[in-house]
Amino acid sequence: MANEHPNISIVKKFDATDVASSANILADDAVFHFFNPRLPDIQGDYVGVEGIQSFFKIIGERTYGTFQVNPISITAVGDELVVAQTKNTMILGDKDIKTDVVAVWRVVDGQITEIWDIPSVYT
Repeated sequence: MANEHPNISIVKKFDATDVASSANILADDAVFHFFNPRLPDIQGDYVGVEGIQSFFKIIGERTYGTFQVNPISITAVGDELVVAQTKNTMILGDKDIKTDVVAVWRVVDGQITEIWDIPSVYT
């Protein structure tokens, strides 16, 4: 069995339910880029542990605590990027939603420096 790429191990340690516990693997100026035309009021860049933590607090409140990330696959791309495919589930308004998502993580010197969250919003 092949060894897991070290950047995959780092990304797997990230805990969206407790971002503060992931502070040691997040660069001080790490940026979470969130784009979703169906949630325009929370689109944007969330910077640092506090910023990223605030995003997950907002999405948790919006979804009545139902937001869940369900991993499907994770792949290292070179020595810097990791691509993760997930199926996110939540209740938003009165709708039960399941969304395919790809997240691209940049890992530099053992810390997460950027995350791009790319949801499938039209299917």
